Amino acid sequence: PARRDRLFLFSALAIVLLVVVVRAALLPAVWHGVRTAHAAARARPALTQLRDRYAARLDAHRRDPARDPDALREMLAEKRAVQAEHGMSRLGCLPALAQIPVLVALYAVLTDVAAGRPVGAMDAALVASAGSASLLGARLADRFGGFAAAPGQGWAVVLLLAGVAAALSFATQHWFVLPNTVLTGLPEPMRAVQRLLPAASAVGVVAAATAVPVGVLVYWVAGNAWMLGQQAAIARWWPTPGSAAAEAHAARRARRTG
Repeated sequence: PARRDRLFLFSALAIVLLVVVVRAALLPAVWHGVRTAHAAARARPALTQLRDRYAARLDAHRRDPARDPDALREMLAEKRAVQAEHGMSRLGCLPALAQIPVLVALYAVLTDVAAGRPVGAMDAALVASAGSASLLGARLADRFGGFAAAPGQGWAVVLLLAGVAAALSFATQHWFVLPNTVLTGLPEPMRAVQRLLPAASAVGVVAAATAVPVGVLVYWVAGNAWMLGQQAAIARWWPTPGSAAAEAHAARRARRTG
């Protein structure tokens, strides 16, 4: 049992190191996303003014925007000009998209390990060794449904990992992402949705935990811990203009200089 526990911990550490490597490689894209968010916040007043101006123009001539292609083309051209002037980009979602291949590959590896199939440089002996690694009866390739009714405490490992991942996700969204989001000017239904996202993200993690391997939960815990620190740093030192985090940042600077 002690040997299996050590193998489990070493395997989990390898997954954590994978998270560190992937997240570190994505830092330039994260910084690009921060700059894009700042650019969008600076451009928002001009874009709102542009939208209102064209709406008033079309209303004055009693024209439907969908039936006035010339006005629509003019508005889109001016919109692109404003976005270019402020340096807006459409690649802000790159860090989230770049993780998908890693998760898919990790899921495939754990599935092969669970089936006892060789994976890449791992021969049958290594796969068997990795497959035997367990903690309280839970192996990295196991899913909650596989031992929920079996003796042992493997289910407790899944619940613990799922709970930690969900708590980290909620804390990140509630304390750092939401305060760093500009809600001014949004319709109340959209603002309500934004306020519900922290709880929705936590519930989603717990629900998904019943269907993914334990190794993926380890990846989520490590990834969410990284995200918590990353978003805390962004909200504190590089907040989005116009957000509550930016107001708190300005207040801290005023106290230091005052």
